[in-house]
Amino acid sequence: MKSYRNLASQNVVETLSILGQRINERFPNSGLLRVCEELTRMAEQTTERAEKIARPNILLLAGSWGLVAFGAAMIVWLGSKALSLEASTELTNVMQGVDAAVSLLIVLGGGAFYLSTLEGRLRRGAVLKALHEFRSIAHVIDMHQLTKDPSALGGPRTSSSPERDMTRYELVRYLSYCSEMLSLASKAAAVYAEKIYDTAVVDAVSDIERLSTDLSQKIWQKITLVETDVEDIRGATAVSAGELALSRHVPEG
Repeated sequence: MKSYRNLASQNVVETLSILGQRINERFPNSGLLRVCEELTRMAEQTTERAEKIARPNILLLAGSWGLVAFGAAMIVWLGSKALSLEASTELTNVMQGVDAAVSLLIVLGGGAFYLSTLEGRLRRGAVLKALHEFRSIAHVIDMHQLTKDPSALGGPRTSSSPERDMTRYELVRYLSYCSEMLSLASKAAAVYAEKIYDTAVVDAVSDIERLSTDLSQKIWQKITLVETDVEDIRGATAVSAGELALSRHVPEG
């Protein structure tokens, strides 16, 4: 039975692949298509990279347990020596050794603690580096929609103006594709938070989701402007047609 409690990275990849086909059919050889293909490759690598990062580091675990075992052996040895003491002079000499041994145990305990937390720090660093790629590609997507300004449609161009040869419908589709890519980028990033539970990782994924949402809101403001303008044109056309029909039926005075 298919589970709907976990985010399946394969579904994200399939959705991105279909989105790439849609972009290719409407805007072939476009920069947005290449960005979508790159995002698809990143999503394909997500599960493999997340599982590799989540895999326990055997060397670090062995080192940590080795230090713990050595410390425990030292405690047992010191205890056996203390039980075999008979004279106060021997007790004095051994207490000096105990003081040095305790210092050594503290160092060993610190080393074991460092090794036990080192794996988590290395894992967190690797995930944050991978998540930074999704944050970067979200800004790349935003750059592609930056010059798609609805207010400039049909206006006079200057020598430095970007090319604006899209129809209003094509502009809406282009902006919609950008919004979908931003949403899918945040979903692909969320796979890391599912595979590797770490507060820093969860915060980084949430930051990417907030960034994608903010950028998508700007895009939808543009879409709303285009659709509102289209409705205004249709309304004006309808009114003009109605006035023309009315004038044809008005008798001359």
